[in-house]
Amino acid sequence: MFTVRRLGVGGTLAGTLTTTNCIESMISIAKRTTGRVTKWKDGSMKKRWIAAGMLEAERSFRRVRGHKHMAKLVDALRREVTPTVDTTEEYDQAAA
Repeated sequence: MFTVRRLGVGGTLAGTLTTTNCIESMISIAKRTTGRVTKWKDGSMKKRWIAAGMLEAERSFRRVRGHKHMAKLVDALRREVTPTVDTTEEYDQAAA
């Protein structure tokens, strides 16, 4: 929630991204799918069943409210993860 606000995302898109409803729904559907398994063989089997549950949950996904403002979010994320490059002068001062 705080990260979304810090990135400058507002309006309907911010409201959509600051709730956990969609994730909780996906987890619930994945639990329902994996709950049918009685004997787990190994971790690989668990991963396959979790993936199957997520694919099942994908059917109920809808369009993100505020999706028209996604470009602003993408730009903000790019600015956030792009490393700043120090000029030689700034680097020399920081190293001293």
